[in-house]
Amino acid sequence: MEDKSKKLQRGLDNRHIQLIALGGSIGVGLFYGSSATIQMAGPSILLSYLIGGLVIFTIMRALGEMAVEEPVSGSFSTYANRYLGPFAGYLTGWTYWFMWIVVGMAEITVVGVYVNYWYPEIPGWLTALVVLIVMTLINLANVKAFGEFEFWFAMIKVVAIIGMILLGLGIIFLGIGNGGQPIGLDNLWIHGGFIPNGMEGILLSLVLVMFSFGGVELVGITAGEAKNPQKSIPSAINNVVWRILIFYIGALGIMMILYPWNEVGMDGSPFVMIFDNVGIPGASHIINFVVITAALSAFNSGLFSSGRMLYNLSLQKNGPKYFGKLYKNGSPRRGILFSSLVLLVAVALNYIVPEKVFLYISAVATVAVITSWTIILLTQLKFRKSKTEKEVEQLKFKVPLFPATTYLALIFLAFVIVLMAFIEDMRIALIVAPIWFIILYIGYKMKIK
Repeated sequence: MEDKSKKLQRGLDNRHIQLIALGGSIGVGLFYGSSATIQMAGPSILLSYLIGGLVIFTIMRALGEMAVEEPVSGSFSTYANRYLGPFAGYLTGWTYWFMWIVVGMAEITVVGVYVNYWYPEIPGWLTALVVLIVMTLINLANVKAFGEFEFWFAMIKVVAIIGMILLGLGIIFLGIGNGGQPIGLDNLWIHGGFIPNGMEGILLSLVLVMFSFGGVELVGITAGEAKNPQKSIPSAINNVVWRILIFYIGALGIMMILYPWNEVGMDGSPFVMIFDNVGIPGASHIINFVVITAALSAFNSGLFSSGRMLYNLSLQKNGPKYFGKLYKNGSPRRGILFSSLVLLVAVALNYIVPEKVFLYISAVATVAVITSWTIILLTQLKFRKSKTEKEVEQLKFKVPLFPATTYLALIFLAFVIVLMAFIEDMRIALIVAPIWFIILYIGYKMKIK
């Protein structure tokens, strides 16, 4: 039953928040989408992730500056509503909800691809449906149960990536699984050079690189349910960014050393294919299990976020009152169930256009997440302007080199949107995004009448 007197519970420890942020951002972008980015840039994709990671650090610090001072579950939607105006809060909240719906579609889509590695006869739409039902039930539990589940799910992939990097180093330098013959580092440059497709390849790859980083901002969403946000939020932000850089750059670097970048295919996870080809018995099956848990973990985090966002939109009067009630255990059940219902679209897409669904979904998600990041940066600029000089001095978690870093990050995000026009499968997002914003504007105007 719903209880109007209930509030979101502060049941998330620091360890939960650290792993939720990692869980949301290490999913399809690394394990599945990396195939497309490698084809674009070759080994120089490592530079793309480094550049993208520096921009993400600025965005996260901007969010952290506000979240430490004002820890609310609505996060940047609430801040946008407060500092940029009601329409900004409305646009941000609904776009972020939309982003996680779209990302969720991508996650459950690729679970089907991974399952097909073992059971090729199982249709993707059926796998997507089963995953959707199971993850919805988990999210309907209280937040501590969700946090515990996500902690262990995310821990599996983090430990696995570290293990994979160590195993890869053993193959490269000690010849483990390769008859004692070290592979060496030659694959990084003997197939057309380190930058085989020139600067164009690096620039175009930035689009999918930024998509793969989507989810780190979940730290802000957890602020309203964190036990000690003033301590856990700064720790999570500072640690998550460098950990993600290590995981992405380390894992992809190892992968391209082990296997020629121009032979990494687009069917299934490149990690699974590589360890299958290296000849280590059972390694590919273990990694396939890991990438399934990675996708489930990211999907789980997304469903958590979408339910909370609908709840906070309701509190801001930017969404239906229906979503503003909590279940007796403190979970926003109505928002979670509505999000799950919309996610059934992914099941249908997997049935109708299975071969194109991932690229289309990731394109739309990229625009949505870049919109959210842009509003975080704009809100932080207004947040600073609203403070006196003394109040700025007292901020506990400031953006480094402000305001230069904030403006540079905004310019970079605008550049990524422009780049999308040069990638054929990404152009659909530049059509869908304006339609989405027009729908939101009409909805907002109807709401205020």
